[in-house]
Amino acid sequence: MSARILIAGGWGLVGGTIATLLRQAGHDVDLVLAGRSPETGADLAQRLDARAVRLDVADPGEALAAVGPVDLVIAALQDPDDTLLTAALTMGAGHIGIVRTVGNMATSAVVAASLARRPALMLGHWQAGVMTLTALAAAQAFADVDRVEMAALYDYADPIGPMTASDSGGFVGQALIREEGHWRNVNAAEAGRSVERDGHPPFDAMPMGVLDTPALAARTGARDVRFDLGAGTSIGSAAGGPASHDLYIDLAGRDATGATMTRRTLVTDPAGQAHLTAVGVLIGAERVLGLDGAPPPQGGLTFPEAVIDPARALARLRAFGVRIEEVA
Repeated sequence: MSARILIAGGWGLVGGTIATLLRQAGHDVDLVLAGRSPETGADLAQRLDARAVRLDVADPGEALAAVGPVDLVIAALQDPDDTLLTAALTMGAGHIGIVRTVGNMATSAVVAASLARRPALMLGHWQAGVMTLTALAAAQAFADVDRVEMAALYDYADPIGPMTASDSGGFVGQALIREEGHWRNVNAAEAGRSVERDGHPPFDAMPMGVLDTPALAARTGARDVRFDLGAGTSIGSAAGGPASHDLYIDLAGRDATGATMTRRTLVTDPAGQAHLTAVGVLIGAERVLGLDGAPPPQGGLTFPEAVIDPARALARLRAFGVRIEEVA
C-alpha cells in the first residue's frame, strides 16, 4: 500500500515545489495538498494526480480526520501554536516542519518528544537541512574541525512565497552563534561580516539563529560556528540567467597529520531558494518514510544530522540540478 503524504500549504511556492518533486522522484505515494482555499490548488492537484482539500492550520483536526490515515504531514506553512504538529502526531502520522529556529522551537520540540510515534523531523535548518548536510560531508576530510562559517546569499530577483515572507522576522534581531566554545546571543545588526567570493563582489551578511549552528557545533565539535544571511547579485543573475540561491560553507581545522587545513564548499541552485528548500524536504521525506531504501527511523523527535546520510543527500541534490563543489 502506498504511503499517504499530506502537504499543508501544498499549493504555495515551496509546498507546490515539494509536491512536484515528489512526483518527479517517481515515488508511489498518495499525495494530498491542503490549505484554506482548495480551489486555488485544484489545477496543481490535477496535474500531479493529487487531491486538494481544505485545512485551517488553526483547527486542523477535522480536516486530517476526513482525509483518513496519513503517513506523513509536511508543514510548508507557519504553525505558530503547534496545532498542526500536535494534530498530526496525535493521529499517528510522521511530521516534517521547516520554519522553526533556535529562538522559537522549544515548544515544538517538547510536543514532538512527547507525542511522536513516527519520526518528527525538525528541518528548521537553512534550506531544510541542505546547509548542514553539505557541511558534514565536507567535514569528513578533517581530523578536527575548529571553525564553521556558513553564509547564504539571497538575490532579490528570486521569488519567495508567503511562508518565507512571514518567517522573515526571524532573519534579523537576536541570533545564536558559537564563539570560542561558548554560546552567544548577539544583535544581528551589530555582528555582521563581509563574505568574500571568488570572481564576484563580496556581500555583507548578518547572523541568524537557524538550527544549523547548534547542529554543527554538536556534530563537529567546532568551537566557532555561525550562519549569516546576506543579499546581493547571485551567481545565476551575474551570468545573465535566473537568480540562483548560493551557499558558502567555510571549514577550518586540521588533517590527520595535524597540519592546518581549510575548505570552502559552494552550493548553488540555479532554480532558486524555494527549489533548494523543496529538495531538502524531499530528502527528509524519503528518509522518514524509508523511500530511500533504508528502514525508516524510530519514532520521536529527530533532526536531519541524526538520520540522513550526508553523502546520499549530496547525491540527491545533484540529481535535481544543484551544483556542489569545492572552491578556492
